[in-house]
Amino acid sequence: MDRSGERCQSGSTLIVAMPAPALRVLSVIPPMTQLNTPYPSTAYLTGFLRSRQVDAVQEDLALGLILELLSEKGLRSVRECVLAIPERKRTPVTRFFAEHFERYVETIGPTIAFLQGRDATLMHRICSRDFLPEGARFKSLDAYLDPDGGDPLGWAFGAMGTHDRARHLATLYLNDLADVLRDAVDPRFEFVRYAESLAGSQATFEPLAEALAAEPNLVDRVLRELTLGVLARHAPQVVLISVPFPGAVYAAFRIAQTIKAHDPRIVTVLGGGYVNTELRELTEPRVFDFFDFVTLDAGERPLLALLEHLGGQRPASKLVRTYTRPKGASAVRYTNFAEPDVPFAEVGTPTWDGLPLDRYLSLLDMLNPMHRLWSDGRWNKLTVAHGCYWKKCTFCDVSLDYISRYDAATAETLVDRIETIVKETGQTGFHFVDEAAPPKSLKALAAELKRRRLALSWWGNIRFEKSFTPELCQQLADSGCIAVSGGLEVASDRLLSLMKKGVSVDQVARVTRAFTDAGILVHAYLMYGFPTQTVHDTVDALEYVRQLFAAGCIQSGFFHRFTCTVHSPVGKDPEAFGVTLMPEPKVSFARNDIGFIDPTGVDHDALGVALKKAIYNFMHGIGLEEDVRSWFTFSVPKTRVNRHQIERALASKGVGSR
Repeated sequence: MDRSGERCQSGSTLIVAMPAPALRVLSVIPPMTQLNTPYPSTAYLTGFLRSRQVDAVQEDLALGLILELLSEKGLRSVRECVLAIPERKRTPVTRFFAEHFERYVETIGPTIAFLQGRDATLMHRICSRDFLPEGARFKSLDAYLDPDGGDPLGWAFGAMGTHDRARHLATLYLNDLADVLRDAVDPRFEFVRYAESLAGSQATFEPLAEALAAEPNLVDRVLRELTLGVLARHAPQVVLISVPFPGAVYAAFRIAQTIKAHDPRIVTVLGGGYVNTELRELTEPRVFDFFDFVTLDAGERPLLALLEHLGGQRPASKLVRTYTRPKGASAVRYTNFAEPDVPFAEVGTPTWDGLPLDRYLSLLDMLNPMHRLWSDGRWNKLTVAHGCYWKKCTFCDVSLDYISRYDAATAETLVDRIETIVKETGQTGFHFVDEAAPPKSLKALAAELKRRRLALSWWGNIRFEKSFTPELCQQLADSGCIAVSGGLEVASDRLLSLMKKGVSVDQVARVTRAFTDAGILVHAYLMYGFPTQTVHDTVDALEYVRQLFAAGCIQSGFFHRFTCTVHSPVGKDPEAFGVTLMPEPKVSFARNDIGFIDPTGVDHDALGVALKKAIYNFMHGIGLEEDVRSWFTFSVPKTRVNRHQIERALASKGVGSR
């Protein structure tokens, strides 16, 4: 259930829904989302509902599940699952766990407390390498072995980086345990993408239905007990389950299954980013054995209408962007009574009240200063605006509300929210999770933060557009900006034009360098496999990326495989991009990704292995002087990019090297 709204402009009609105050609404974050900070959807919904005098509370069952599994009691239950496997069928991972079980039991509690920031001095024992049992995940450290027998992590942490070193080792330890859970309890288990294949672009509900009908495993049983505990604690009449990703769908349905078995009178509502993207053609009636309502797009307006309906103040015919299965009916009904969305300026301030902010785990899974931000530290997540001000990229779901409906608030309103959140949480770190934060809004935000003399640390998503001058980058840095992430995508001017990115490679070089010179870390989202992209295009793109790293323009990056979606311009008009869509099965459940035939015939998956290996090494300062062809295990053409192209681009605008 994402945020939603109601428009109030001078001279316009304002329709105000007044839900029955007797209804207690519980918003739930289902497993798995993230472990270092709460996913923000429930914080937004709870804050908004409270601003409308609704009795609203929230719980993070994603965190709760992990903390229960990764406890002494949880590990003992995991061990029972391991011992139930015939010894000849146990994997090396589960055998190691069984052999070192007592050490795991002794270390799990202290290690979790350390990652929660409650026992910092344990770092010394962890760094000794004699405290934690070290399973298969620790073999990744072999890549850093010093041939002279020195410290393999010395290059990353030096002599005094004890705390970060310990958190990296503790993260490897948790990843070992995740592998045990996957091998012994549930082969679909992941810390983030849990059972996502059951829901991502699944045309039929059948795989998910079969999984939900199966005998509950240990993870399911723990989640059931946590859900019952939450119901006992809050006694809600309405439960909102916000599902941002396919990897949270299975657990969301398990939660709803438990609720309905416990008390079918409790109203269950499904929404969130996954629903808004993939369930727009929902006709599967079995979904409503678990959920009474499914809402689309920004959630505020549909929820106001729904709560009013549940309070007897609105007929079902006036629900907003809501799927139902009417009582006694076998077919799904979609209702969308026309009402204006709540303006972004009026959605209220998110609240983290009720979430255990001192129990999140600050992890360090990659030894890169920029990459660590996604899993390290508890960030207050906030949006500068609703939607995307650019909304032209042809690979993006620009037809959907979360992109297409751009709506901003003033800098004064944003900083009011920031001050309220800091007062509530006691933490000054913010992650702005916009698709692309507008440069004008960021400039105004920086000025307002300076005017109020607020000391923050913040980072977020942007477009690498020319509006980000060296002067603006420095202003953002002075206001607390520590990092930005943005799309370079294919690093090819021809393909960037086809994508309608509105940037060139040279421009990206100058903008990213301006950020770097201001002391701001830069992450580049990269893409391969876009329609008509040739092998030569891919090699050229990797050369551009190499030069950007070598020139100090970017510090981090990640190559994503292009996926065609039905909501993007490519999916809606494939002929314009020279591709043919593959036939789709009949859809009654989820629809998003769609296969296509590219006449180039390039094996992009084979290229992707080299791209990911190269960028991983670039992020660690390795191979920046090598010919990019060396990353491929098969013959590829020599790059057409001049070896000094990025240097020339920087010099042409008077931006020198450091």
